[in-house]
Amino acid sequence: MGAYHPHSVNIQDRLRSLPAGALANLRRGIEKESLRVRADGSLALTPHPVALGSALTHPNITTDFSESQLELITGVHSDADSCLQELTEIHQVVMRSIGEELLWASSMPCNLPADEAIPIGRYGTSNVGRAKTVYRMGLSYRYGRRMQTISGIHYNFSLPGVGSDGYFALIRNFRRLSWLPLYLFGASPAVCTTFVEGRNHQLEELAPGTLYLPYATSLRMGRLGYQSDAQSNLIVSYNNLKSYSASLHEALTRPYPAYEKLGVRDGESYKQLSTSLLQIENEFYSPIRPKRRIKPGERPLHALRERGVEYVEVRLMDLDPFFPVGITAHTMRFLDILLLHCLLEDSPPDTPQELLAIARNKLRGAQEGRKPGLRLERRGEAVPLTDWGNEVLSACEPIAVELDATRGGAAYRDALGAAFGSLKDPESVPSARVLHAMARNHGNSHVRFTLAESLTHRGTLVGIPLQAAVEERFGILARESLEKQRKIELADRVDFETYRQRYLNPELLRAEALEE
Repeated sequence: MGAYHPHSVNIQDRLRSLPAGALANLRRGIEKESLRVRADGSLALTPHPVALGSALTHPNITTDFSESQLELITGVHSDADSCLQELTEIHQVVMRSIGEELLWASSMPCNLPADEAIPIGRYGTSNVGRAKTVYRMGLSYRYGRRMQTISGIHYNFSLPGVGSDGYFALIRNFRRLSWLPLYLFGASPAVCTTFVEGRNHQLEELAPGTLYLPYATSLRMGRLGYQSDAQSNLIVSYNNLKSYSASLHEALTRPYPAYEKLGVRDGESYKQLSTSLLQIENEFYSPIRPKRRIKPGERPLHALRERGVEYVEVRLMDLDPFFPVGITAHTMRFLDILLLHCLLEDSPPDTPQELLAIARNKLRGAQEGRKPGLRLERRGEAVPLTDWGNEVLSACEPIAVELDATRGGAAYRDALGAAFGSLKDPESVPSARVLHAMARNHGNSHVRFTLAESLTHRGTLVGIPLQAAVEERFGILARESLEKQRKIELADRVDFETYRQRYLNPELLRAEALEE
């Protein structure tokens, strides 16, 4: 595949130092967002299907920002194939419940209606359900509804024996290398013009109704995507849990002038949950986040401070429009390798200057990642993306070898070999293949291309026999989730305003000082 990187011996030593059985017990799970669309490629404006249960309480099927935006969630898996299998089964169940509608195969949205016509997610009449809707209303005021219709895949990753310091070391290194997965897997080089209606942009017209950047890998992760002028001033340190939580604590508690001017409510109607820079922790946009499962009513930041990091959530993966569920086991295996590399490599503390350079590299990778000769910033020097990428992949070779030795076969080495091939041939990466397919078969139309792929995937998924036991289990989950929502609604004992103020009480973000 490539010559060994100078760090290879060090990496092998660190692999051997992992707890016994750690690699065999590596865990991953997926959260995948997709818009529901009509057969003509326009956004479906129908409510979340009752057959899929309650979006508030179903463990596998919920909604993201919009009522039209499904979020499909797997459990935790010890291997990529079983994770893919569960994700496929969830898709099969969904396809059988949405009638003639389709799941949009691309990260960048379909033909969108006027901003105010995009339906915000609804979660019932309980206080917790209303809070989820008001939070989304706040997002719509702050960023516009169109931006929130972008969909992606979140890859959750954990390894036994890793503590908070180890996960933060991993996060720092992953952020330094965020341009690499964007180059290898970014699949959103073009967008429907309805997405940018009324917005300033630097995109070029590819065809009527379609805009693009010629060397873009992921417009979703560029200036048009999950960006916020307000949050751009938020410098978050990932050096340890204490510095990270302190950064977020202030953003969650200090009023932000523009949002203060907007106000929390207009009479009985709520505009947002709070006037701080971040309404809640989930509003913070980052390509990777430290995570911890929370207890009912608990704030995520409190859970992190109290019990430490449990896993990391990689948030920069586009949907791969060429595959029915938006990701392959092959891609998951590469992410495992890269995340282990980020964990095992030296990870010096970040600085404000480096954080700015990281942001610039990510933007270059997203907007011009396939540009010949593209250079990135590394320790104050300009380095060709391909050279740096080859160094990283070479350093990953011992990890791929060890994972294959642990599990048998050569699947991890194959995944790494494919990444080497992609660095040699920019025309082979998904973003380039999307543009080729659009030009070859669809008159350079983003909507026509994605609609065709979405129809193909629907046929594939409906054509796979759904096991009776799986169908029965999801039927039970749907009914149980609706009953659980009903019980939550009946259990409320305070009005919504009291609930909102209690939940946002800064004291709920605090925890006893953690040992360093």
